[in-house]
Amino acid sequence: MFPSNYAKSVSIVKAGWHAAIVDAFVRSCREHLEFADMPLVVSEYEVPGVVEIPLFCQKLIDHSNPDLVVVVGLIADHGVYRHDFVASSVMDAIMRLQMQTGTPIIYGILTPQDFMSEGREAFFMEHFVIKGREAASAAIKTLENERLLAEALVKMA
Repeated sequence: MFPSNYAKSVSIVKAGWHAAIVDAFVRSCREHLEFADMPLVVSEYEVPGVVEIPLFCQKLIDHSNPDLVVVVGLIADHGVYRHDFVASSVMDAIMRLQMQTGTPIIYGILTPQDFMSEGREAFFMEHFVIKGREAASAAIKTLENERLLAEALVKMA
């Protein structure tokens, strides 16, 4: 068991497409993580798009072993079915990776409806700020649950 002052590592993996909106999520998430009641070391990585996130996360987990990963991206519906396939494929790959490695992954890859409509970009910019805070809260809660589980396992041993 790690001492209470042991810093947990959180890696944020973001897609480069729609960078302004994705970065709003990342800034919000990082700011909220700073207020965690536990020491955290936060690293940030950028991949070209959401399709590249699962493989990068697998390599990151294999080589760096972060305590938790947050993934973020935006899959825009441009009026073709491709966005549905991309969203489903990425979600499935992230879920498999999480289950195979045991590393928690907080999912912040969103597929907003009507993204291309007039005025929607500003709406989603604000929405991603909210989602960044929510992802940070989920990360903190997940790390706390991991700590409680580890303590319970030590007591059972």
